[in-house]
Amino acid sequence: MHALLHRTPNAGTFRIAKQLALIAILTICVFQGVQAADTGITQDSAIWIVATFQEHPELAIFLALGLGYWIGAVKFGSFSLGAVTGTLLAGVLIGQMDISVSSQVKSIFFLMFLFAVGYGVGPQFVRGIAHDGAPQALFAALICVLCLATAYGAAKLAGYDIGFSAGLYAGATTISASIGLATDAINRAGIENAQQALNHIPIAYAVTYLFGTIGTGMILAYLGPTLLRVNLAEECKRYEREHSAGEPEGGMALAWHQLSLRAFKITPDGHAAGKTVAQAEALQPEVRVFIERIRRNGEIIDFDADTVLKAGDIVAVSGPTASLVSVIEPNAEEVADRELENVPVESVDVFVQKKNVNGKSLAELSKEGFARGVYLTKITRGATSVEIPILAQTKIYRGDILKISGSKVHTDRVIAALGYADRPATATDVIYVGAGIVLGGLVGALVLPVGGVPITLSTSGGALIAGLIFGWLRCIHPTFGRVPAPALWIMNSVGLNVFIAVVGISAGPGFIAGLQEAGVGLFFWGVVVTSIPMLLAPYIGKYLFRFDPAINLGCCGGARTSTASVAMVGDKAQSNVPMLGYTVPYAVSNTLLTLWGMVIVLLLV
Repeated sequence: MHALLHRTPNAGTFRIAKQLALIAILTICVFQGVQAADTGITQDSAIWIVATFQEHPELAIFLALGLGYWIGAVKFGSFSLGAVTGTLLAGVLIGQMDISVSSQVKSIFFLMFLFAVGYGVGPQFVRGIAHDGAPQALFAALICVLCLATAYGAAKLAGYDIGFSAGLYAGATTISASIGLATDAINRAGIENAQQALNHIPIAYAVTYLFGTIGTGMILAYLGPTLLRVNLAEECKRYEREHSAGEPEGGMALAWHQLSLRAFKITPDGHAAGKTVAQAEALQPEVRVFIERIRRNGEIIDFDADTVLKAGDIVAVSGPTASLVSVIEPNAEEVADRELENVPVESVDVFVQKKNVNGKSLAELSKEGFARGVYLTKITRGATSVEIPILAQTKIYRGDILKISGSKVHTDRVIAALGYADRPATATDVIYVGAGIVLGGLVGALVLPVGGVPITLSTSGGALIAGLIFGWLRCIHPTFGRVPAPALWIMNSVGLNVFIAVVGISAGPGFIAGLQEAGVGLFFWGVVVTSIPMLLAPYIGKYLFRFDPAINLGCCGGARTSTASVAMVGDKAQSNVPMLGYTVPYAVSNTLLTLWGMVIVLLLV
């Protein structure tokens, strides 16, 4: 045991870390219900465990994943480290056992991750560049440049090597994916002590990530309104009022569980007798009620919006329960008709794909014939599926997912008009995914010499760009290239964290020595790199781009790809209005900030 655990020069320092690694492994056994006393775990057993991990590094990777997700989920108040940082720390701890992992493993999973990132943000990225999201896209690009410039300046002032610089950038901007591109760039640059530089990346990332996450949220949520000199909650209320023009009384969103279906008999002296279905439904314009079925002379008949209602007809009416009770019931005779009320109802997610509805407001769409009989309950947008407020003037874009409720006849009509039903599916179009990664990788592998310096996107950058293109194509032509949400999550989360686990395991033996070399100054420079762009971003959004105060901080959070910070802003505002500024900047910055991992290395070579 003693000989096995002392293969590195810094024996005294590493002995403690390696013993902690063994303690972590034995703790896992305890959590699984295996007691050391009962299983005979001895020193020989510990030696066998270490030797097994060294012989089978794939087991070490899965241990790092399991332990990392567990560490990342631990709450410190309202804050948690997250799976990426948890996996990195677990990997570093496990790496003290001197485990060698093939670099091909992390390359494979990193390519899968980058393609998934591009695939998820592709529609918003293209919309931001080409359409009315252009100001937000340009804002995000400017903040990305500011993040890069701040990290580069801090690295130069501090005198850090390329590894510390790339890790400082990745951690302070919380863009884990940039580590992969920085690694590729270092390997291609042919610099001296490349392995040492690679080992320094996760050290700087781990030290600076904590404030990168917490600091961004605190600056935007607590300092942001002060910097803008606004009451954020009041601004969001004002935004909601201004964008609710044309909204019916009671709001745009009505959850299906608040609706009911009841049967009423048309009386001779009632308001509906002699009117068409459309006219009857519009008798109370402040509420949305719909006639779902009509029974005439004992038979259920086919009808349309122009069908004239007659006295004695029995109609099945759907709508908010309160409206049926207070508006319809006093003017009609309610009857029991189980067959008439037996209308198939469903709640379904609709992926918006049709070009003719792109950019239209909910108020405009509600006036379309296909909107009759359905109720909108939720809008999600972007790769992170952020929830968008349902306001009359909220615009709908291709790639949005609308959750609607209503009878199947009505929902089928809406699906045909907007795009396609995003129903749960299990199969992934692996041909599409494989072709995208290969084509992107081939393009990224091309090398263009500029001033004697080989410039290339690398296979990683190519996979990211391919994901953007293929994700956008999937939005336009949804008949192929399906990657269900669970599969996309696996590619995104597990793909990245396998890469991070290998990085941590590989850097483990030199991690503590590198941390001692960097000192506390690394944390200080991380605070600087995190803070400067986020302190300037609200002013840039206010004075240069003139963003509405209600969405300004959402744009800032999106430009830093910080979902946590925008959630904090939303809590502060007591509204999800800031999310309207999040998705386009997120899509643009998620791409650029990742690519900057390669750029910062090229700048420092």
